[in-house]
Amino acid sequence: MTLSRRTLLGAAAAASLVPGMAAGQRRSSNAARFSLAYAPHEGSFASRGRRIEQIAYAADQGFTAWEDNEAATRSVAEQEEMAKALAQRGMTMGVFVASMPKWSKSRPLLGATDGAEREAFLADIRASLDVAKRLNARRMTVVTGFMDPKVPVDIQTARVIDVMRRAGDIVAPSGAAMVMEPLNTRTNHPGVYMQTVSQGYAVARGANSPAVKVLADLYHEQIQSGNLIPTLDTCWNEIGYIQFGDNPGRNEPSTGEINFASIVKWLKAKRYTGVIGMEHGNSIAGRAGEDRLIAAYREIDAA
Repeated sequence: MTLSRRTLLGAAAAASLVPGMAAGQRRSSNAARFSLAYAPHEGSFASRGRRIEQIAYAADQGFTAWEDNEAATRSVAEQEEMAKALAQRGMTMGVFVASMPKWSKSRPLLGATDGAEREAFLADIRASLDVAKRLNARRMTVVTGFMDPKVPVDIQTARVIDVMRRAGDIVAPSGAAMVMEPLNTRTNHPGVYMQTVSQGYAVARGANSPAVKVLADLYHEQIQSGNLIPTLDTCWNEIGYIQFGDNPGRNEPSTGEINFASIVKWLKAKRYTGVIGMEHGNSIAGRAGEDRLIAAYREIDAA
C-alpha cells in the first residue's frame, strides 16, 4: 500500500464517460452480484470515467464494495460525494489509510525511544475518525512504521503494542477498527516493522482491543511467508480485513502463483462477510484489462 501504487494504477487511463448516460445516474444492473464483497478502487475501471463513474460501473458489474487508500487526503466534499455514491448503489466502504507513512523517509519509527512520532500517529488516528464517519467506513488501515536500528526489536515490539493499545482506546468507542498491514520487505518495503500476518497477530493480541486487528494482504504474505490458508486459519480471530493481489506482479487473480479459488472457497466455509480489497493493478491496460479483471473475479467467486 503506497501512494505511488495508485498513481501507477490510474496514470494510463483517459477519463471518458459511458455514452448516453452518466454512469453515476444508473441504479440497476443485469450482472449477478458477487457472493463475496470484493472491493475495486479508483483505477480498477479507469476507462469508465472519474471516481464516481468508476463506482457506478463497478456496481453495475456486481461488485458490492469499494476501497480508497487516499480517502483521508481528499476534501470533505469529495469524501461526501463518494459516500453518497456508495450509498446510492448499496455498496460497502472498505479501508482507507488512517495514518500515511512517509515512505521516502522510512518514517515513522513507532518503536523509537523518542515518543514524538507515536504522538503524531495518535493524532492522525483521532483525525481519521471524522473521515470514517463521513464514509461510513468500519475499517482503517494503519502501517506500524519502520524498524529503528538503534533499538532492540523486543523493545520496539513493546512500544508498538503500547501505541496500538492507546490507538484502540481512541477508536473503539466509534465501533470501527484499525487493521494493521504487514508488508513484504523482499520486493516492496524494505525496513518496515511489521512483515507477516503472524507478527500482526502477536501485536493485536498484545494490544487486546476490538479496535486493533490485522489486515491480511495476501500479496505481501505470499512473498514474505507463503502458507496462506494455514496462516489465515491460525490468526483468524485477529484478522479484520483481507486484500487480494497475485504474485509476482501484483495484478488480478490468475496472473501469478496464488490459488485464489481455494482461498475463496475457504473464506466461504468460514462464512466471511467482510470486504476483500482488490489491492492490485490490472495486468492489461484499458478496457480489455478491465474485462479480464471482472472475468478473473467471476472465476474465483464460482469456487
